[in-house]
Amino acid sequence: MHHHHLEFDSPSALRDTIKCFWYDRRDVGDQVSSYDVMPDGYAEIIFYFGSLYSIPADGSLQPLPSPFMMGLLNQPVSFSTINRLEIIGVRCFPWTVFDLLGLASSKKEVHFFEHPVARLQSSLSELVKAGRIEGAISQLQQYFLDAHSHVAANSMLAKAGVAMRKANGSMPVSEVAAAAHATVRTLERNFKQSSGHTVKDVSGLIRFEQVRNQLWRDPDANIAGLAAEFGYADQAHLSKEFKRYSGATPAAFARKAKKSQLSVSKDFVAFVQD
Repeated sequence: MHHHHLEFDSPSALRDTIKCFWYDRRDVGDQVSSYDVMPDGYAEIIFYFGSLYSIPADGSLQPLPSPFMMGLLNQPVSFSTINRLEIIGVRCFPWTVFDLLGLASSKKEVHFFEHPVARLQSSLSELVKAGRIEGAISQLQQYFLDAHSHVAANSMLAKAGVAMRKANGSMPVSEVAAAAHATVRTLERNFKQSSGHTVKDVSGLIRFEQVRNQLWRDPDANIAGLAAEFGYADQAHLSKEFKRYSGATPAAFARKAKKSQLSVSKDFVAFVQD
């Protein structure tokens, strides 16, 4: 299996909404190959070229439309592909993604939506086929720059989001509200309306994502040390949360990270080969 991953910074006008744009290519040959995608604190808008199926609990393969949205996950989600799969992803802050698209928020993990952005599929596909990845990314960036200019920025949510990410998800809701110059109640209501989730839910995912990334980069990291660093009550609390989101204990995840380190880069890429 060959795997290639690129990330592109968000233009400064979009930084309050979109973390980055990315491209991912994998050649898996003619055997069906499956992946798990781990939860983190982002929602992703996914365009893909090739074949991609989600694997619901009943094990049947369901072909996915392109684009689709990966909302916030509570546990890993499985996908499968065959031959060559190329993906262009837009990594969004969950508290801004629905407003950016002008959609009502949803808690769905894999979310199919009707939207004019889908019209880009064919031109992006042409560019990707021609190997012009930067051209595809800049077309997508331009689309979102135009879309963004019509969206009234919710500065309360933007400030709350910056505070949450800066604190790696370990900031109590009352402090997030203070940073956003809002009461807890107003923040909670707005946040839930925009993202479909509570501040606490999203904070928990941001925190898990940090621990996951640290363990990926340094599988020998001390778990009690990580618990202290990221504001968990203790090691048992971290392990319980980690298992809830990833389906594995931190130690098992670290072992897997060690194995994959031999073959891939240090940066954790959401699609991890089983």
